[in-house]
Amino acid sequence: MERFDLVVAGAGTAGSTAAAKAAKAGLKVCLVDAKAEEDIGRKICGDAIGKHHFDNLGMGTPGPDELERVMQGVKIYSPDEKTAYVVRGERMYGYILNRHRFGQRLLKEALGAGVLLYDRTQVLGPLIEDGFVCGVSARSSDTGERRTLRSSVVIESTGFFATLRRKLNPDFGIDIEVDKRDVEACYREIRQLKQPLDESTLCRIYLTQAKTPGGYYWVFPEGGSKVNVGLGVAMTGKFPNPKDQLYRYVLSQPEFDGSSIVDKGAWYVPTRRPLNSMVANGIIVVGDAACQANPIHGGGIGPSMIGGTLATSNAIKAMEKNDVSREGLWGYNPDYMRDYGAKQAGLEIFRILLQNMDDDDLNYGMHYRLLTEEDVLKASMGEDTTFTINEKVRIAFRGAKKPGLLRKLRNSAKSMRKIKAWYKKYPASPREFEKWKAGAEELFRKAIVKLKN
Repeated sequence: MERFDLVVAGAGTAGSTAAAKAAKAGLKVCLVDAKAEEDIGRKICGDAIGKHHFDNLGMGTPGPDELERVMQGVKIYSPDEKTAYVVRGERMYGYILNRHRFGQRLLKEALGAGVLLYDRTQVLGPLIEDGFVCGVSARSSDTGERRTLRSSVVIESTGFFATLRRKLNPDFGIDIEVDKRDVEACYREIRQLKQPLDESTLCRIYLTQAKTPGGYYWVFPEGGSKVNVGLGVAMTGKFPNPKDQLYRYVLSQPEFDGSSIVDKGAWYVPTRRPLNSMVANGIIVVGDAACQANPIHGGGIGPSMIGGTLATSNAIKAMEKNDVSREGLWGYNPDYMRDYGAKQAGLEIFRILLQNMDDDDLNYGMHYRLLTEEDVLKASMGEDTTFTINEKVRIAFRGAKKPGLLRKLRNSAKSMRKIKAWYKKYPASPREFEKWKAGAEELFRKAIVKLKN
């Protein structure tokens, strides 16, 4: 049996960030991951992240070996591809990462700070005593040896499959399961093209319910003539296989003729607001395990760094007060919700709006600019938007054919503002949580009814 101040389960972006910051603060930290050390950081991902995440967290931006390409904006295509919005500007400036090398950088920072790594080690479940998580049980993939790793606090960062969260008792107050309707099934390939893409500083996103129900497909330029090309679909009903859809509708296009595969793989992304509560006695949940990815585009690298940073700071405060109970760790919830969670909650409404617009709606709305580049920019950054309703007055006659669409736009803008405001008032202690949770669920219920009618 081994004893630590902090055990971090999962060495992805959130886990490695949390472990490094905890060790730099003087904690004795153990980091556990199923991958071999040299493979940590390899993940099937869109590889994109906004520069603002590094700026806001005071982290060094990607070095040359971690960077595939600097991006200046996004180009969004209507389903018929007759309309395209180009969204540029400082707030859209970002990077396409070499995901493996970036992950290795985060890991090396943690190891350099004194973190003990158990790689090739599978986390089996939480250790629970007297209603507290007090460590994890794990098993070496090489020897089969079981380890008991005890700690004051555990950070759950095992990704979408949430190995620890799913094994908690419901009495802990953390949601165990996530509705499949809030999950995107994705498939992507890194491909070497015959020649570089045009407009190689823009990420391309294609909206089409017919080909990507509940999602979209993307083409992101990487270094040289490589591209990250992938497709996601909502896991609703009998959803199509994303790999089949990618090959049928995207890789069959002329620009991919003669291209070759560099890497490939499938994964799942929760595209919803964060878990209502992400703490319990002795445990904090971060990253995809806490549903911290952006609900619109599924980007999770930046939010995971936010989650890992805030989790560590609150774990340290709790240990200093010798109170690692749910109440002692609670500060992580309002810290995250008021920082990024409110934005996520608003963006979930925008996601539901897009999912309830068919291709005809999307073509019409973009062609007649019922949605504008400014709308998209504000919504994607989690800012309040009216979908420029004042400007819509002068083109209202054009929308007469789609009065329901204009109504959905107005209703979604109102709902986004209300929900964000509610999340900004996240309770400072668990005593008011149930009341807050009931209010949040009612706001979402009303918003969804309006958007579906």
